[in-house]
Amino acid sequence: MASSSTTQDARTTQERSTGRKVSTRFIYFFGAFGGILFGYDIGVMTGALPFLQEDWSLTGNAAAIGWITSSLMLGAVLGGALSGQLSDRIGRRRAILAAAVVFALGSVLLGITPHQSIAFMVVVRVFLGLAVGAASALVPAYMSEMAPARLRGRLSGLNQTMIVSGMLLSYLMAWVLQHLPTTLAWRSMLAMAAVPAIVLFLGVLRLPESPRFLLTHGRDDEAREVLRTLRPGGAIEDEAREIKETVAAETAAGERTTWASLLQGRYRYLVIAGVGVAAFQQFQGANAIFYYIPLIVEEASGTAAQSALLWPIVQGVILVLGSLLFLAIADRFDRRLLLTLGGLVMGASFLLPALIHSVAPGADPMLIVVFLSIYVAFYSFTWAPLTWVIVGEVFPLMIRGRAAGLASSFNWIGSFLVGLLFPIMTASMPQPVVFAIFGVICLLGVVFVRTRVPETRGRTLEEIEESAAPRRAGEEDQSLRA
Repeated sequence: MASSSTTQDARTTQERSTGRKVSTRFIYFFGAFGGILFGYDIGVMTGALPFLQEDWSLTGNAAAIGWITSSLMLGAVLGGALSGQLSDRIGRRRAILAAAVVFALGSVLLGITPHQSIAFMVVVRVFLGLAVGAASALVPAYMSEMAPARLRGRLSGLNQTMIVSGMLLSYLMAWVLQHLPTTLAWRSMLAMAAVPAIVLFLGVLRLPESPRFLLTHGRDDEAREVLRTLRPGGAIEDEAREIKETVAAETAAGERTTWASLLQGRYRYLVIAGVGVAAFQQFQGANAIFYYIPLIVEEASGTAAQSALLWPIVQGVILVLGSLLFLAIADRFDRRLLLTLGGLVMGASFLLPALIHSVAPGADPMLIVVFLSIYVAFYSFTWAPLTWVIVGEVFPLMIRGRAAGLASSFNWIGSFLVGLLFPIMTASMPQPVVFAIFGVICLLGVVFVRTRVPETRGRTLEEIEESAAPRRAGEEDQSLRA
């Protein structure tokens, strides 16, 4: 009897760990649910900041506002860099569980921040940023390893939809909680992030580990059980063999390359393309809108920022609709075409308010908010999702891990700098001028895409590398002539 009971316990444990009793929809939903938390924590300060600014008398203290807002991204730089190594050691599932714990703990700590303790809030926001950065890396990796090849593009879009849905959720919570007393309002907005964090933790407890991780660590039987759950009726042995071959190739590639390899002529062009797109996405100023739209409306209209919480909801709805539009058109148009279209319209949306203001100083100042909405609409289905599509497609296998990590770091650094500097810039110059600067960067991004980024839609990695060969040869010829 004891032996039978032990066997049954082992079988139950195996079923729980492999997820045989969990549907694929449940797996994909909670696999992507980390994006909700990612988006919520990015967007929540948008609604909380006007109340925090009043409660702590921060009006005019641009540096404090910038540090409080941007410190999350500072932690995300480190979290994104460390999450890959952590998940390779303990597994994707356990790493996501750890991130959920950090999300919950950090959110509660923010809700009980001592009065006017800016340093405490900045430190906790950096701590919370570790989870945000980890989620930004772990969720796409887990989803890509769980999904069949035919669904990877769609599920990648699902992650983007989850992120912007999390941002919209944070804006809606700010709208619901705005009538609370000032102190309680911002504390509740920040602490409420613990609720979806707990939901994520409980959901991920039932998820299976990635078959790729299991096969990498010699747990072949468990990996096959997970694959049977994910691919009913599929060629399990063929896929397991392919995963092992890919892992072996990536391991060998990692042993033969260093960070210096990214600068070699063989790879330099593609590294510049991927990292450049990731950097431009942030320096174009999108997060200035997402973090500070109530304060932007306050500056433009003269009304209190607490009364402008409808505008973040408008931006959030536009982002969600744009992510759904991208799912429909992602594989129908070239990447460079969509990035060019988005960059041109985004640049015009930033430059036109400054031009109108210079020609007609009496124009309605709220016109700038209308143009910002146009910016968000085009950003939502071009640069927002396509940046990570490009990063996923443009890097050769030999350097993919290091190059993708570098691109992610540049993206988070750009997000940090925009969040930190925007309130300082608007304190020293008119808003239309600040946005005009971002507009010029948008147009420079278009020039970069047209001159430095190869087309990747429908092309193999080998074809993408080959497209870089003529340019590399030209560069080498120029250096020889010099």
